[in-house]
Amino acid sequence: MGGPGCGKETKCKNMATKYGFCHVGLGQLLWQKAQQGTRRGQKIHDVMLQGLLVPTAGQAPNLIIVFHCSMETMVQRVLHRGQVECRASDCKLAICQCLDMHYTLCEPTLALYQQKNLLRN
Repeated sequence: MGGPGCGKETKCKNMATKYGFCHVGLGQLLWQKAQQGTRRGQKIHDVMLQGLLVPTAGQAPNLIIVFHCSMETMVQRVLHRGQVECRASDCKLAICQCLDMHYTLCEPTLALYQQKNLLRN
């Protein structure tokens, strides 16, 4: 877990290579789905453009790795990614909304996982 641009994708790919894990980047999968032009893809695209979190369903985790990064660094990284990958959802307004949403929604979740001793930094 971590805010947009904190390095989740990069670090997870590195860990997958080092330890032989299979890495599936949820953000990348959602972005690909959003580009497909389907009704569901358009909904995902609209949510991402608003800087909101896309609802997903899945099983409860056994372990949560938390990536910490300054707000300024995350904004700069995502702005750069938006320019390189031509992502409309990576504009400053959407990034700031996404960061606000991330911290608002994730703090209670992190507290719960902390109580269950599932967090690793």
